Amino acid sequence: MAAESNNLDETLRPFYQRASEAEDRLARLEASLAKNKGSGNDEQLKLVGDLQSQLESAKALQLAEREKGTKELQRLTAENAKLEYRIIHLVRALKETGSKLVAKSGELETGKTKTCI
Repeated sequence: MAAESNNLDETLRPFYQRASEAEDRLARLEASLAKNKGSGNDEQLKLVGDLQSQLESAKALQLAEREKGTKELQRLTAENAKLEYRIIHLVRALKETGSKLVAKSGELETGKTKTCI
């Protein structure tokens, strides 16, 4: 049984050695990644943060412009309605005045005007 155990250890020794080498390589890669992650990643994170803040300010500016445009549209719509109302009444008054002038001129032609003494 000791011979079988010794033979098994000899058979598994290359596997243990490769596993140990793989663990060492993994540790070196993790250390390298941690070192690179600290320097390059900080720049990328800063760039992403700057871009996000620029995007937020652009969105806020766009929202402010949209609200300003909406308010201006409402103001102009109300002003337009008021002006249309005034035009309707001015046209009506003009027609009434024109009708009165036509009636007066008709009275003058027929001599039906009242003379003041």
